[in-house]
Amino acid sequence: MSLFDLTGKIALITGSSRGIGRAIALRMAEHGARVVISSRKRAACAAVVAEIEAAHGAGRAVAIPASISVKEELEHLVAETERQLGPVDVLVCNAASNPYYGPLAGISDAQFKKILDNNVLSNHWLIQKVAPGMVARRDGAVILVSSIGALKGSPVIGAYNVSKAADLQLARNYAVEYGPANVRVNCLCPGLIRTDFARALWEDPEMLAATTEAAPLRRIGEPDEIAGAAVFLASAAGRFVTGQALVIDGGVTIAR
Repeated sequence: MSLFDLTGKIALITGSSRGIGRAIALRMAEHGARVVISSRKRAACAAVVAEIEAAHGAGRAVAIPASISVKEELEHLVAETERQLGPVDVLVCNAASNPYYGPLAGISDAQFKKILDNNVLSNHWLIQKVAPGMVARRDGAVILVSSIGALKGSPVIGAYNVSKAADLQLARNYAVEYGPANVRVNCLCPGLIRTDFARALWEDPEMLAATTEAAPLRRIGEPDEIAGAAVFLASAAGRFVTGQALVIDGGVTIAR
């Protein structure tokens, strides 16, 4: 059996109708998992489900829309996952928001609160809902998609970086709490990835040039280049890894 085999696992992935979340869902399905595609829009979720079923057969994916900003919708997301597929073995908290681009001095309280609620509190809610079942089965993997922004400052996405730094500590703390029950909690820290979410950064010529010139690989990343790390952390290959932040950035953070 491959160390990366996810056959029989149920993987719930938020923000999985596009970008990094979609790439993770596709690769986890490729490695045998049954996956839950979730974002706000049902049609976008259904399109990814159709893509997975075309490649791997019916029943390998379901669409369950939910907004990360509404606790009741996240509770419904977990309940529906359990009803349709079974208990969650792998939780990937990928969905996030960033409604403000500019210096921290100019952000409104409402914008800052939305960033913290959507990027940190929603992850906490989801972990609270799925962790008891993982603990009971003495097996489970939680993956928070953080960012290299958690490791440095920024003149334009400071509040987002604060939220992603909080996710690192959220993972560390839950790793300590649930480690004795063999439940692992880790973070992925992507660099600049070519997604719609990060469009404001990679479509900025100066920002793109600065990032690519500083990166040893001399380019930004693609969504699929994050998916393999998620498969690693979710599978037996990552069974001795917990409370960690795995940086995937083309070398930017070690070169600057």
